[in-house]
This record gives sequence, structure tokens and C-alpha cells, in this order.
Amino acid sequence: MANELTIGFLPLVDACLPILAQEHGFAEAEGVSLRLVKDMSWATVLDRLLYGHSHAAHMLAPLAIATTLGRGRPAQPLSAPFVLGLNGNAITLRPDLADLVCPSGRLGDPRIVGTTLSAFAKQSAVKGKRLRFGVVHRYSSHNYMLRYWLAASGIRPDHDVEIITIAPPFCADALEAGEVDGICVGEPWNSVAVERGAGRIVLATAQIWRRGVEKVLAFREPVMEERRDQVEALIRALVATGRHFVDPANWDANAAILARSEYLDGSANIIRGAIADRLLLERNGKPVHYPDFMFQYREAANFPWVSQAEWLYTQMARWDGTGFDASDAAKAARVFRPDIYRSALAGTNEPLPGASSKVEGSVGQTTVVGTQQGRMTLESNRFFDGKTFDPANLEGYLASLT
Repeated sequence: MANELTIGFLPLVDACLPILAQEHGFAEAEGVSLRLVKDMSWATVLDRLLYGHSHAAHMLAPLAIATTLGRGRPAQPLSAPFVLGLNGNAITLRPDLADLVCPSGRLGDPRIVGTTLSAFAKQSAVKGKRLRFGVVHRYSSHNYMLRYWLAASGIRPDHDVEIITIAPPFCADALEAGEVDGICVGEPWNSVAVERGAGRIVLATAQIWRRGVEKVLAFREPVMEERRDQVEALIRALVATGRHFVDPANWDANAAILARSEYLDGSANIIRGAIADRLLLERNGKPVHYPDFMFQYREAANFPWVSQAEWLYTQMARWDGTGFDASDAAKAARVFRPDIYRSALAGTNEPLPGASSKVEGSVGQTTVVGTQQGRMTLESNRFFDGKTFDPANLEGYLASLT
């Protein structure tokens, strides 16, 4: 069908917008039919996209950049005209380790947890028993958020601790089996580990970077250009879905849909908790409310800020050990496509930022910003260590990182 788009996804709560756009008819209202294909690993989602078995994918934002740059495989340019959500991940530690670094019953302070964990991690490393953390992919925001926090806390990733990759649906299994000491993964898999008694949630990634970019809707660049009309229609449908998704009146129904076997195949209660920003941190505890744990709408949450892509590139250069490359930085910046997003929503009631880039980590309170259309305010987008990222000085930012 000319108006059909096949979208690959993983069983995570932040795959919600394409799923619900189809289920609630928002895609149909824009003249687009969606065929959703579930996979179990990011490698498979990416292969399906690159080999033409899908038109688009629910994808890790850094993986779209790494693929464009040819990290680990021949380069293929990908485009991300829409951000599917910010944050929504957590750091879950085995219960005895969590007890050492974080008081029970609440999320920890990332500075205090990091400092305490640093001392323990270094002692363990000296004894030849490095702590091991699981992340969902080498090129994931989970990996970069975890590494950013560890490094800022005085822990040297790959030296004081080990970081390995585990597909999201198996993260709770790995923690339960004792293969890792901690995981950084999206919901519902932290909560699955908690319900089994295998772990305790100590931090949300939103505590590390308050408005950290997470998943994107990714296309091969030629496909996006060939199907531009359908892509823009899908963007409008996803924005409408986001508006519906964050309305508390719809949480029960949406959790029930996402829990179905063809989607997350999980507990509607756990999924609703993530949607409502209420997390069960420990087994037999009471859910804790952490506002904006997941962020699917408001404040241009879906807008592909070029500065976010550039921050991800700096982390890639940092942790791959490649250093700064101006050509790669330019290619990475082009992966995020605010021009497509603007074109899709021009003339609608949806606010559009006046700029396509901003200083990340610079907003500490509610701030009115300039717009192309509509009115927009931004809330805090701070990094936990107080640093800011100026996209006009990528090399200087990289040099400032220890």
C-alpha cells in the first residue's frame, strides 16, 4: 500500500507513540496505515531498517548517529525527524549494593550515590572483582548517561568498572542471575527486576540529565525523502498521540493496550506506573512519584534539537576514543531533522521553537522562549553536575571532560 509504513520496535514503554497512533486511529486520520513489527534486540531493529524490511524504526538516538558515521558497520545515512521521548530509563542495582549506596524508599541523590559507589567500586577493582553494569547497546543514551554519571562521580568506566551490553528484555534476567551488578534500561524492565526482588531502582536517568534525549523515529535518508508526504503525516499523527498519551484520563486504557502480547506482553500495572511517573523502587515498597520520569510531550519534547544530536556525538567521540572530527560532527548533527518536523507542523496549533539548537543544561527554571509559531516555555534541562553544553564549542566541551 502506498500509504503504509512498516515500523520496527522493541517492547519498551517508549515505543508507545507509534503503537497508540495506530490503535487510536491518529495515523488513519492523517491518511497513514502503520504495520508494527516487534523485535527483541536493537541489532535486529537496525538490520530490518537497513535492509529495507521496515520503513522506519523506534530507535536509540545514538545508534542512528553511529550508523550514519559507519561505527561498527558500513555507513548508511539515517534521519530522525521526530523524537519519541526523553529519558524514561533508570539505574537498578542488585539489592545489597543498592543498600550500600542509597537509602531505601526513595530515589538517591546522583552526587551522593555516585560518591559512595565510587569508593566501593575502586575497592572491588583492587580486589580483582570489578563491578559490572549492563546497558542495552554500546550506542545508546543508557550507555552515555551511565558513563557520564560514573565519570563525573570519579569512577573510570572500562577501568574501575565493566560495562556490557544486554538486550532490554533480558536485563532483569541478567541481574537476577548475578551476571551483572546493575542495569541501565528503560521500562518496564527495571520494574520487572524489582518485582522479582532482583534489584532496587536507585536513580532515574532524568536525574542525570533532566531533559536527556532517548528514542527517535529513524528512517534511512533516501526512504524519508521518497516518502516525505507520509513521513510528515506520521509526524502529525504522533504529535496528536503524544497529547493523548500524557492525559491522565487515558493512562489506564493506554497501559492496557501496551501490555498486550503483540506489544510489550507485560503487566498493565507496571506499564501504567511508568506512564504516570510512579515507580516501585523496591519489592514490597510503595510507588514513588518522580515527575517527568518519562517525557513524551510538552516543551517541544518531540522536536529533534540539533544540539542534542551534537551532545551525543561528543559522548561517542569521548568513549570510542576517536577524538573530535569536524566532518563526523557535521554528519551527526544532520541526523536530527528539525526542518522536516517544522514542515510537517507548520500552520497547525502545535508550538514550534524559533531555533533548532540550544545550550543544553542552561535552563534552571521555567523560561519563555522564542517561537516560530505558538507559545512555548521550557523547564529545567540541567545536568546533575552543573555543566552546560554549548553546541558552538564542541571541541572545548570535550576538552573540559575528565
